[in-house]
Amino acid sequence: MTTTNYNETKNQNDNGRLSQYQNENNQQARSTYQPRFDIWDGDDELILYGDLPGVEHDDLDIQFENRQLTIHGKVNCCHDGGGYLYSEYGVGDFQRTFMIGEAINSEAISAELHDGVLTLHLPKSDHAKPRRIEVKAA
Repeated sequence: MTTTNYNETKNQNDNGRLSQYQNENNQQARSTYQPRFDIWDGDDELILYGDLPGVEHDDLDIQFENRQLTIHGKVNCCHDGGGYLYSEYGVGDFQRTFMIGEAINSEAISAELHDGVLTLHLPKSDHAKPRRIEVKAA
């Protein structure tokens, strides 16, 4: 399996956070943080689990094209103004792009967001699934 994080280091600032990407109008935009993802590879599908606290499903845009899975969204600030003693919570726009090396049935991709965790199911195409080869006696 050749699934990789497509965000190159040249697009990241000194904190390792994604700093720029092209938005839907092909304009330069800024990200404020890069959410973390786990990727599980099963026989029938890839599953991505994304850590997205505070994200609403209406604020997500997920696209799969030419073996690239792109997840774009935004998190609104919990409190307006200052007053923070300490803040690690990611807010603002984000984008993650992954190159998917497996043959995926793009028509059957599904996504769900529950309790701040995005779960993406990417079913493998039949020719990409492992299969048993029968050996015939000669």
